[in-house]
Amino acid sequence: MAALSLHNFNHLVSILSSPSSSSFWNLSFAFKNEVRFKKGKFLVFLSTHSNPKILKSNKKSRFGQRITPYDTDEEEEEDEDEEFDDNDDGMAGDDWLMNDFAQPHEYVVNGKKIKSRKGSGKEGNRRLQEQRKGSKALKSRQGLIISEDQMDVRHGNDGLKRKSVGNSYHTSTKTKEAGSFDVDGGRMLVSKTSRENRYQRLSDEIDLDEKWFPLLDYLSTFGLKDTHFIQMYERHMPSLQINVCSAQERLDYLLSVGVKQRDVRRILLRQPQILEYTVENNLKSHVAFLMSLGIPSSRIGQIIACAPSLFSYSVENSLKPTVRYLIEEVGINEHDLGKVVQLSPQILVQRIDISWNTRYMFLSKELGAPRDSIVKMVKKHPQLLHYSIDDGLLPRINFLRSIGMRNSDILKVLTSLTQVLSLSLEDNLKPKYLYLINELNNEVHSLTKYPMYLSLSLDQRIRPRHRFLVSLKKAPKGPFPLGSLVPSDECFCQQWAGTSLDKYLAFRQRLLLKEFAKKYEK
Repeated sequence: MAALSLHNFNHLVSILSSPSSSSFWNLSFAFKNEVRFKKGKFLVFLSTHSNPKILKSNKKSRFGQRITPYDTDEEEEEDEDEEFDDNDDGMAGDDWLMNDFAQPHEYVVNGKKIKSRKGSGKEGNRRLQEQRKGSKALKSRQGLIISEDQMDVRHGNDGLKRKSVGNSYHTSTKTKEAGSFDVDGGRMLVSKTSRENRYQRLSDEIDLDEKWFPLLDYLSTFGLKDTHFIQMYERHMPSLQINVCSAQERLDYLLSVGVKQRDVRRILLRQPQILEYTVENNLKSHVAFLMSLGIPSSRIGQIIACAPSLFSYSVENSLKPTVRYLIEEVGINEHDLGKVVQLSPQILVQRIDISWNTRYMFLSKELGAPRDSIVKMVKKHPQLLHYSIDDGLLPRINFLRSIGMRNSDILKVLTSLTQVLSLSLEDNLKPKYLYLINELNNEVHSLTKYPMYLSLSLDQRIRPRHRFLVSLKKAPKGPFPLGSLVPSDECFCQQWAGTSLDKYLAFRQRLLLKEFAKKYEK
């Protein structure tokens, strides 16, 4: 094991010691994500300047499993059994968030009223599972569920008994050749037997109808697997009864407005009802609404992927009233709405009156913040309206007080850099404060002039620039100038270091490797 550990570390040193730019960025990525070695294995601890607990504190899905705190591209490569809450970004029931979301709207789909279900939590999920098990037990008693040997005896090698005519099956609108469906003009051939084998696990878990096979085959092209179909079934079973042609038409439209193919799976797990919403009567009207807010077409797909449940809210009765409230009651300028929604799409499906009033009253009473200052905070960081007061806002305000800031100083910092309310206390704010006092010889009041210091990376920006100027003997004996930490690397080298960018990047690479080695030794 020791040999393996040494091999891994030496291999990393050989890669990161390379003068190529790619090795530098590999190292930068490693430190940004705090990659650590332990007993010859890679242990990766992801960390950013945003605190995952604020948005995803101990958040669990309806099925009792933890949910990732961020919607990132990396999660597409994670465990295939990953589950999502159908409230955008999992806000309902979160320790850090208020349950401030409006009620879904009813839509007429295929002549029937469909209402997007928010779900009833663990109790509702338990009842669904009991109903499914009861249905299975009833079928077993009635002799409807038989063993594979019995099927072979009764139906030969064809497996499950089918309601079929020749080699075709029937969907709600068309009859297609069995074992095939169209995807982007091509044809994917799947035999009956392979379908039975492929969905055997699924049929053991739910009451699977063979009429669903074409839809399941199509959705599988977006990376959905049996576990995902089970989630969709338990969350909204009618979504699996949609005709495959209708589903393809709706997903094709979402792709045409900018939704990425890799995000379709995430959208369907959160909001399977989206397969029922027609293009003309629902999807187009909601996209037009988003564009009317000033959101550029290039960002529409990202908004949908982040908040797919907005399609379950009426434009006239829910979304537009929310926008009017933001303008008339909160005080956000109409031309700023697009920026606010892009920063936090969930604001459209939130009970904005409750979330705004509670946080406005808290900040006014706690810090004496005027209305204009709070409005500025919301414009810069609308996620503020999602954060819990007791577990999110108050602990960070109390920390700033504990290091010697007055309420007026805290208000200046929060108005300038509202993101401070999202930073982790233990992993972010406290280490930066200690480095400011012990290494940079600065006083805490300097943060009121340079609040941006709290948003900078300690490993990637603050420590390397400080050590580099010290090595060049260009660092002052007194307080270290925090202004040298703000500009880009090029400007820093020209204005403060008086040296080439390559020299600074090479120094930073060596420093990061040295710090990495220290962490490895521990």
